[in-house]
Amino acid sequence: MADAAAPGAVRDASLARPVRPRPGLAWLGLVPFFAFSILFLVLPISLLVIGSLQGDRSEFTLKNYAGLVDGSIGRAYMNSIEISAVTAILGGFLGFLLAAAVILGGLPRFLRTAVMTFSGVASNFAGIPLALAFIFTIGQIGMITVLLQNLFGWNLWTDGGFNLYTKVGLEIVYLYFQFPLMVLIIAPAIDGLKREWREASENLGASSTQYWRHVAFPVLMPSLMGCMILLFGNAFGAQATAYQLTSGQIPIITLLIVIQMSGDVVYNPGLGYAMAVGMVLIMGVSIFIYSQLQRRSERWLRS
Repeated sequence: MADAAAPGAVRDASLARPVRPRPGLAWLGLVPFFAFSILFLVLPISLLVIGSLQGDRSEFTLKNYAGLVDGSIGRAYMNSIEISAVTAILGGFLGFLLAAAVILGGLPRFLRTAVMTFSGVASNFAGIPLALAFIFTIGQIGMITVLLQNLFGWNLWTDGGFNLYTKVGLEIVYLYFQFPLMVLIIAPAIDGLKREWREASENLGASSTQYWRHVAFPVLMPSLMGCMILLFGNAFGAQATAYQLTSGQIPIITLLIVIQMSGDVVYNPGLGYAMAVGMVLIMGVSIFIYSQLQRRSERWLRS
């Protein structure tokens, strides 16, 4: 009797299984994504790698990568990393403070909208227009420089020792689009802090400082670090602003690549490809760390 009941039980178990939806036309929506990824990510990186392994006569060689140990190229990498790290940390700190003040400070809604709108515009205001804007504002004959000279007899450049066309000046210019970008990408994480966490800490007698130290900051730390890494990558790939502001006097890796690819005196495309591959590797590591931190922060905010 048990054997006779077994086929029926098997049929019942098969009927209880969830029916998998058949693949329809929804997958066609992924075609533009994969096409874009292949054309603008996979294919360019492949061409970079192939070009970096070719010599003057298109023969296979590793001398382009051997050229990366040159002192000037190493300094350019270090300058790019330093500028990117400084602007990422300062921009991340300033952007976090501004976002926290707007979201958690009880400010009017119209002010929050205005700050977020400005952040969206300023984070995309870069390149040659940004460099020219700073030159016209705090350059040697810029509006602020002339105004301070006429009103107070104090020259920002000669008396204050300021120079916009240095590494520090370049970092100040980069901060203009770095901290607004931080406001945009950290705001959702701050907005995701649950009110219940604050109320629970207050019920347990915790002060505002203790709440931020033991609850809010540990929850936001993965998002903060991930956003700063994103800012690092944003500054690491910048080129037009630095070129317009310093005319290539500050060696950063993006400017050296341009010189190798289109220079009149110095022209070595293979070396330029190799330097670009080095940039891709650094950016790849940054993106990997960012994705891991974002995954960790999302786990907190979903709980």
